[in-house]
Amino acid sequence: MTGPSALVLSVLMIAAVALILGGVAQLRRGEKRGWLMFVAAVVLVGNVLIWTV
Repeated sequence: MTGPSALVLSVLMIAAVALILGGVAQLRRGEKRGWLMFVAAVVLVGNVLIWTV
């Protein structure tokens, strides 16, 4: 896969990692919004898997 599609998938994976790290930080502070960030990361990774398979 080359071109803009590879760039978009790479950005999505970087965003998923950022969401996971942000979710961990939120959960350590005792905020429940961290779980929503985990769910968003799972959705992003799922989208990447759908587009690459």
